Amino acid sequence: MTVVTTVNVNGIRAAAKKGFLEWLAATETDVLCLQEVRAEIGQLPPELRELPGWHAIWAASEAKGRAGVAVLSRTEPQRTRIGFDSAEFDNSGRYVEIDLPGLTIASLYLPSGEVGTERQDEKERFMAEFLVHLTDLRARAAADGREVVVCGDWNIAHQEADLKNWKANQKSAGFLPEERAWLSRVFDEAGYVDVVRRLHPDQEGPYSWWSYRGRAFDNDSGWRIDYHITTPGLADRATTARVERAATHAERWSDHAPVTVAYDV
Repeated sequence: MTVVTTVNVNGIRAAAKKGFLEWLAATETDVLCLQEVRAEIGQLPPELRELPGWHAIWAASEAKGRAGVAVLSRTEPQRTRIGFDSAEFDNSGRYVEIDLPGLTIASLYLPSGEVGTERQDEKERFMAEFLVHLTDLRARAAADGREVVVCGDWNIAHQEADLKNWKANQKSAGFLPEERAWLSRVFDEAGYVDVVRRLHPDQEGPYSWWSYRGRAFDNDSGWRIDYHITTPGLADRATTARVERAATHAERWSDHAPVTVAYDV
């Protein structure tokens, strides 16, 4: 059994002061994918830079204080890779992957976008390039007899069931028709599977992000934008999926919650 968790930490140094390290000490996950780390390795305090029992690969953004992804694994990776051969995005701290025996695991932080701005244009450019990468990645994995899981903050709610207030957000970044259609292409054309939705087909959510504004968390007025997206063979071996939602607002160490899936591999 291999347990994989993904979480956007919303600044790992801030999260460490709010309970992330205590969570990390208690978790039984085998691989942890992090997004929005917002720090270079040299900026991390010793308790984050030196994690006994973990092998870590960090990919910082060249834009200080933005993005940043990482993968922590209890087993030493056979191979690591930062970026996906993109001239524009490989130094943006948005993608890192590792190879374990028979399994490629990636951490993704897809741009959030903002309607009518350059940020949305950037998101669209990223999506166009990344779909090509996903298609190539699946083909390479199949040739090598490997399975793939791309974990992370995809910053798109795919279906109406994936956000509480979907009617009010139809013109908002993250739920635009063209973004949702792109994610459908990831499933229908590139052939990947949304594991949490497969295991919870009739559930609203389960949400993984709640705004800090208002009482979104207390009202469970959230979005499901943190995914495990896998090759079909691995999806067939996913046994359980859960969102590790904090018991109370005060116990949160990020505006996202960890999403954990157990795979029978």
